[in-house]
Amino acid sequence: MHLKKTDIANFKKRLLELREQISQTLQQTNKEVTQPDQSKGYSQHQADEGTDDFVKNINLEVSNKETNLLRQIDRALEKIEENTYGICDLTGEEIPLKRLEAIPYATMTVKAQDQFEKGIIQ
Repeated sequence: MHLKKTDIANFKKRLLELREQISQTLQQTNKEVTQPDQSKGYSQHQADEGTDDFVKNINLEVSNKETNLLRQIDRALEKIEENTYGICDLTGEEIPLKRLEAIPYATMTVKAQDQFEKGIIQ
C-alpha cells in the first residue's frame, strides 16, 4: 500500500492543523497554570485553595499529555520530510492506511506500538 503524494499532502495538512490546535491549547493551559492567583489571600478558604491546586495539577497533567502528542506530531512531520511516513519506526513495516486515517501521527504499527508499550521492543 504505498501512499500517494496526495495522501501524504492530506496527512501533512491534518498534522499541521492538529499541531496548531494543540499548541494553542497548550499555550492557554500554561497561562492558566503559571498565572498568579489574584484571589488568594486571607479571605480565601483553605478548601478553595485545595480545589485551585487540584485544578492546576490536572492542567499540568493535560499539558504533559499535549506536549507528548506534539512530539509525536513533530515526528510524523519529520517522517514526511524524510519520505518515510507510513513506515513503522521499529519494524520497517507499512502502517495500514486505516490506522493513519485514525491517528495521522502514528509512527508504529499497532503490533509494534503494543510491544513497545509493554517494553518488549525498543
